[in-house]
This record gives sequence, C-alpha cells and structure tokens, in this order.
Amino acid sequence: MRENQSLTDTTGKKSSVKLFIILAVLACMIGAGAYYFVQSSKYETTDNAQLDADIIPIKSSISGYIKEIHFKDNEFVKKGQVLISIDDTDLKTKIAQAQAALENSKAGLISVRNSAFASQSIVTATSFTSNSVEQNIGAAKARLSKSEEDFKRMSNMLNANAATKSQYDAVKAELDINRAQYEVAITQSKAAVAQSKGAMSQAEAQRAQIALSEALVKQREAELNLAKTQFDNATIIAPYDGIVTKRSVENGQYITIGQPLCSVIDNKNLWVTANFKETQVRKIKIGQTVDVKVDAYPDVLISGQVESYIGATGAKFSLLPPDNSTGNFVKIVQRVPVKIKLLDQNKNTDVLLMPGLSAFVKVKTT
Repeated sequence: MRENQSLTDTTGKKSSVKLFIILAVLACMIGAGAYYFVQSSKYETTDNAQLDADIIPIKSSISGYIKEIHFKDNEFVKKGQVLISIDDTDLKTKIAQAQAALENSKAGLISVRNSAFASQSIVTATSFTSNSVEQNIGAAKARLSKSEEDFKRMSNMLNANAATKSQYDAVKAELDINRAQYEVAITQSKAAVAQSKGAMSQAEAQRAQIALSEALVKQREAELNLAKTQFDNATIIAPYDGIVTKRSVENGQYITIGQPLCSVIDNKNLWVTANFKETQVRKIKIGQTVDVKVDAYPDVLISGQVESYIGATGAKFSLLPPDNSTGNFVKIVQRVPVKIKLLDQNKNTDVLLMPGLSAFVKVKTT
C-alpha cells in the first residue's frame, strides 16, 4: 500500500508541474499576443513599396552632328558636367549673320530717325511760311481795300471835273497792282498750305517708318538671341548629380530636334512610394515617422517621413481605369500611393540605393 500511495503522490506532482508549465506557456503566449496587438495598433505597415527617383530623359533641342560624347554609359556625373557636344560650326555662322543683320537694322533705324527729324523741320518751316503768307494776304487785302476806296473817290472827282485824267489813271493802275498782289498772295497761301500738308504727310510716313524700323530691330534681336540659344544648346549638360544611362547615340551621328540621347537618374534624392490599403490611410498623417527596410539590404534601417499623398488611388492612373458602373461589381480593396521622404539615405556609403528596389515600410501612427 505504501508503494501505491508513493506512486500516486509522484504522479500527482508530475501532473502539477505539467499543468504549471502549460499555464506558464499560455500566459507567455497571451502576453506576447497582447504586446504584439498593442504595438501593431501603433503602426501601419506594407511591403507594397518601392524606391523612386527623378529620371530625366535627355533630348536634343537642335539638329546636327554629334562631335563628342563625354561620358560612359552608367557613369556617375556631376550637375553641369558636359555630356554631349554637337558640332556648332553652322551655329557660329548663324550668330554672325544675325549680329550683322541686327547692326544693319540699327543703322537703318538711325537713318529713318534722321529723315523723320528733317521732315519735322520742313513741317516747321512750312508752318512759318504759311503764317507769313497769311500775313501778306492780310496786308494785300488792306491795300486793295484802300485802292478801291481811292478809285471810287477819284472816279467821282473825275466825273465832277475835280481831277485830271492822269490822276485817275494813276489811281486805277495802283488798284490793278494791289488786286494782282492780293491774288498772288492767295495763290501763295494755297501753295503754302499744300506744301505744309505734303510735309506733314511725309513726316507721318517717316514716323510710321520709325515704328517699322524699331520692330525690325526687335526681330533681329530675337533672331540673334535664338541663334545664341541654339549655340548654347549645342553643349548638353547634366541637370543634376546622378547616373547617366541608356545612351542611344554615337559620335558622328546626325540627330534631330527632340531625339532621345540618354537618361540621367537622380539617385541622390530618392523617396519611397508605398501603396497602402485604403483601410490603412485614415491613420497615416503627413509628418509621421517611418522605418524603411530595403529588400536588397535587410539589415539596414532607413529613417523616413510621410511627405504627401498622391491624391488618388493607383487604379485611377492605370491605362484603363476600372468602371464599376457597368457589369457585375466585385469590390477590391484599393491602394493609395503615399510618398515617403528618406531622411538618412546618404549616410551609409556602402549601401547602393536605386529606383525600383522593393521596400518594407512601417509608419508610426501614434
């Protein structure tokens, strides 16, 4: 009996230990689950994310033959570094021609202005002449009126035998002379008026010619600026620091306006485009901190910050956006692209980040 009782006690103790262990494991699992739930409620995560950067296609803005290519494909270049030189011989000739045309138009403008000044002087002179002729008309008219009165009196005196025939003839001759002078003055006045109108018309034409010459000067200046711009565009430079790639031309090749030459990737200013589910974005605010891990470097943690929303779901930017107003409707959780700025992407020089790499992001929402 003692042996049976001892065996029963030993079995009970083992059962108690197993029960304790099971309860302890359950307590740890519950605690871990509770901790994970509390922590996960403070974050929003997604692995639907990738690195992005500015990729600018370099295109030609002029036509010509490539004189020299100053880079190798996939080479790192600095902002302002010369990438491609286009033969500029013809462009230098165009600049010289435009400069000569501009100087010629400026000389023409000076000549027209001098002619206009001369025409204005003639207008002023004819104005003075016209005024003088008007005064002569007044004087001639006054003399004619006096001669007519004298002639009337002399005629009366001759009829009354109070004057001689010679006196009458003298007064009549003076009347004829004054009448002729008056008519000459009127004719001179008409001529002066016509001359003045002609001078004024010529002056107006000269002023119009000045405006035309000034417009021609502006046109020549624009042509010169265009020629200089084309000359400057014969040297293609890097828009920023980055990697130049996808070269599609060779030395000596003839290129046309708008032809793609290469592309430059700004790999110094990367960001993350994270596509969160629409049920996640209500907690995500601009300015929240983000932890970023790139699949290529799982041991490297990069700090980031929510910068902006793209403004629409990714489906709206697809080539054929979905139209739920026709046919059967199947509800699909939409993705909202969020731009995340990287704060310390350039600190680790051993990590080569490039656009298109997959990433995992965790946004701290509280």
